[in-house]
Amino acid sequence: MPSLTAHEALTPDDIDELARRARDGDRDALESLLSAVRPRALNICRGVLPFTPDAEDACQEALINISNKIGTWGGRGRFTTWMHVVAVNSARSTYRRMKNQATPTDPLAHGALERPDPRTTSVIAGTRLDLLEAMETLEREHPQFVEPLLLRDVYGMAYDEIATLLGVPLGTIKAQIHHGRKLTRPMLAGGDG
Repeated sequence: MPSLTAHEALTPDDIDELARRARDGDRDALESLLSAVRPRALNICRGVLPFTPDAEDACQEALINISNKIGTWGGRGRFTTWMHVVAVNSARSTYRRMKNQATPTDPLAHGALERPDPRTTSVIAGTRLDLLEAMETLEREHPQFVEPLLLRDVYGMAYDEIATLLGVPLGTIKAQIHHGRKLTRPMLAGGDG
């Protein structure tokens, strides 16, 4: 196994082996794994939160979640595919937390403030708010479509990889993504309805 200082050169098989050892309780393997996947987790978080400090907060949350949830990685697919979902969910959670902090809890306490249009007003610099708001709405109304849609359209994962990761038949994944796109399109700024 390569040393921690050479984590950039780890192969996918090396990362999977570290993840197996970490899942089985090897603390040193967990530390090496977290160091090895941190750059990838940060890039995933930047895909949702382009403002670097926000992405770094989300990445830290993702690494904590990876550490706490590594026992749920089944080992069927690549660890990095599983980690991708954890990082996306951490970034979305960070976005929700920041959004809630940016909106006054009692508008009357601040003088009847109008809520800004989330498609045009960024509470997080550089974030594609219309997409994040659409995903929030979709999650409330049709949660089964959110994860496949994000993994395909935001992160570019292959349909078969998503099906394997989520343990859902390929045809179902394709249908969920198609329906998710159809429901989300009218919610996006500049969408054609």
